[in-house]
Amino acid sequence: MIIKKVEFTDIFASNCYFYIDEASRHGFVIDPSAHADKLLEIIKENRWTIEKILLTHSHLDHIGAVLDLSHELNIPYYGHIAAKEYLLRPELQAHFTDTKVLKGMKYLSDAEEITLAANPNFKLKTIATEGHTLDSVVYYDEQNQTAFTGDSIFQNGIGRTDIEGSGGNYQKLMDNLQNKILKLDENTKLYPGHGPSTTVGQEKYWYQA
Repeated sequence: MIIKKVEFTDIFASNCYFYIDEASRHGFVIDPSAHADKLLEIIKENRWTIEKILLTHSHLDHIGAVLDLSHELNIPYYGHIAAKEYLLRPELQAHFTDTKVLKGMKYLSDAEEITLAANPNFKLKTIATEGHTLDSVVYYDEQNQTAFTGDSIFQNGIGRTDIEGSGGNYQKLMDNLQNKILKLDENTKLYPGHGPSTTVGQEKYWYQA
């Protein structure tokens, strides 16, 4: 597998990831926050075929390049089904997301697997982690002990739960942290939406210290 992190610091300070099957050179892009032109250049330089765009949640700093990438590559984009709530409840969509993205999104359920057409053994499973937002989700590859966590967990921290219009809930986030994320194998590498990577083992120690 190939994991390439692209960290943007100008428009949005956030991490975008390419998760690529080395054998087929097909893969996913996770949370394309900005600069679709730069991301397309990386794809072309590496001769990758991106099959799907995956979103850990609907905050603008994680979805800014989705529409351009989807159009240029002619590929779908996916997020957790709870994102539908933002279309149904105007008070939750006022300032932090893009309804055009939500309307075109293909929805995933908890524990659903996302596979590559080029290699069905290369897959990620959704783990719903409501708390930072209603639609927060972790993408987990058990075989390769890899998880893309968005803003549900960072190195020594968690995402905010008080952002107006996000439907955040601190208790739900902590429950999902303790009962889902930190229950993964301790060697699982965590790739967050902001900052450096960490591991389940490191974060268990942090939260128990």
